[in-house]
Amino acid sequence: MVHMILVTGATGTIGSDVVRQLVARGEKVRALTRDPARAQLPSGVDVVRGDFQEPDSLGAAMAGAAALFAVGVLGPGDADADADLVAAARAAGVRRVVKLSAIGTGDPALGPVAGWHLGGEQAVRESGLEWTILRPSSFASNTLSWAAAIRSGDPVPNMTGSGSQGVVDPRDVSEVAVEALLAPGHTGSTYTLTGPGLLTTADLAATLASVLGRPVPTVDVPPDALREQFLRSGMSEIYVEGVLAGTAYVRAGRNAVVTEDVRRVLGREARTYAQWARDHREAFASA
Repeated sequence: MVHMILVTGATGTIGSDVVRQLVARGEKVRALTRDPARAQLPSGVDVVRGDFQEPDSLGAAMAGAAALFAVGVLGPGDADADADLVAAARAAGVRRVVKLSAIGTGDPALGPVAGWHLGGEQAVRESGLEWTILRPSSFASNTLSWAAAIRSGDPVPNMTGSGSQGVVDPRDVSEVAVEALLAPGHTGSTYTLTGPGLLTTADLAATLASVLGRPVPTVDVPPDALREQFLRSGMSEIYVEGVLAGTAYVRAGRNAVVTEDVRRVLGREARTYAQWARDHREAFASA
């Protein structure tokens, strides 16, 4: 048992599941969030306020922690945030860090997105701590953004053409994170986490159609239309360019990657997208 594990991003998709799993294993967990009053976390979790932009708050949150789950800060201009987090961990005596990064990090073909996690990964590798880096592919849960369209019978957007990805169930990512936090044998490893097969947007829609028992059509959205849509939603120009570079990367077939890293860590095959879709069927079902 690790004495205390600090989880950042504790209310997000991966962080919240990591917290839940650690608590279920009887671990002592501290959750870092900017707004503890709004955090809905399991009983017994020590919820503390912290902000990447406030170094003093990070130092206080680290006190007494032996391990850290570091959720990468994703976006332009945030490259130093992970480095500050790692520095605070070292100063507080944290011994082990597991960093959530992203597939394609460091690949020049990915454009600016490739550098968003690079500084954090470098800080972790040079920290002198026991470190593990997780690079998940596209999350199955990203398709929850289609729920409203599916419920209303509208086509879902295809932003990546015929490009395929090793879409991963976020539950597998969380389970790998927990193993890396608790078990020996993962220090110095970078795991690229994918599902068991390659899937296009059309494949994902067809899987949902099978699960729901009704058609799920798709509609191609060209990059120019995407840019306008993202800008109208309030995204900054630099963020939009990063996201568009990511969709172009997939469209060109560069994210067509499947690994066995989930199986290596967990001793079982990665969950399929069909499994995820069946387990989340109600999110897409008509009222």
